[in-house]
Amino acid sequence: MSKSAKWVLALLAAAAVLATAALVVPPKQQEEDPVARITLDGELVKEIKLNQVGASFSFTVTGASGLTNTILVEKGRIRVEEADCPDQICVDQGFISDGTVPIVCLPNHLVIEIAGGGEAFDAATG
Repeated sequence: MSKSAKWVLALLAAAAVLATAALVVPPKQQEEDPVARITLDGELVKEIKLNQVGASFSFTVTGASGLTNTILVEKGRIRVEEADCPDQICVDQGFISDGTVPIVCLPNHLVIEIAGGGEAFDAATG
């Protein structure tokens, strides 16, 4: 085999490797900012882009039964800080920062879930 034929064969092999790598490794997609969605009795109360929070703040939501939840928001995370419910599971859960597990207060019908951010598991990985 001639020297030029070996070079052509090497270039074809390198091109094949690069083409295979381009097909196997997907391009990195731009991830969405995580958005906390707070719902009370199934109705959306507020949406908060967690990465755009400057200073920490809190607010209180009151359910139909009169129970309240005080929600604390910090950059990149959210939690229920205080609640009138008897079991305090929503308070004990602490901060969440991705869509893996929502915060739920069953007595007050409150749900806080996070969408986006690229951190949550999907059916293929979970």
